[in-house]
Amino acid sequence: MSRRHAAEKREVLPDPKFGDTVLSKFINNIMIDGKKFVAEKIVYGAIEILEAKAVNENLSDESEEAGDTAALLSKSKGLALFHRALKKVKPKLEVRSRRVGGATYQVPVEVRHERGIALAMRWIIDASRKRSENTMVARVAGEILDAANDRGSAVKKRDDTHKMAEANKAFAHFRW
Repeated sequence: MSRRHAAEKREVLPDPKFGDTVLSKFINNIMIDGKKFVAEKIVYGAIEILEAKAVNENLSDESEEAGDTAALLSKSKGLALFHRALKKVKPKLEVRSRRVGGATYQVPVEVRHERGIALAMRWIIDASRKRSENTMVARVAGEILDAANDRGSAVKKRDDTHKMAEANKAFAHFRW
C-alpha cells in the first residue's frame, strides 16, 4: 500500500431505473463475471417482489430523515424497504487487529459511513446466496425483507460484530 497519497474514489453512476447510486453499488456487488444485465435483472426483480409485499407495510414508522424517505417512497416502496434494510444491517462498531508489543489485540473502532454501507451490502448478498429459495431474485428479496424486519443472517452478522466489539471493549485504549 502506497504511503504517498490515498487512492482516488471512483464515481459510481446511478442506476438507470431509479437513479440511485447506492442501488447501483449493490448491483455491482451482486454482479459476477461482468454480467451486469443479469445482476440488474436480479435486483430489479427483487425490488418488484418487495413492492408487492410492502403494500400493507408502514415504511415511515422509523424514519429520521422524513424528506429522504418521502423522496424514496415517491419513487418506489421497494427501494425504500431496501434502504431501510441497509440501515438496519449497517454496523456501528467493528474490531480491528492492532499489534502492540508482540501481542495482537482486537481493538473496537467505529465504522465509517461508506464502509458500513459496503459491509451491509456484502453481508446481505452473502446471506442471500446461502438461502434456500429457488431463484436468486427470491433469495435477495427474502433477505432484504428479513433485514428490514430485524431478522435474518445479515442482521445476525451485524449483532455478532457488535458483540465482538463489546467483548473487546477493554482494549479500546489501543485505538489509533
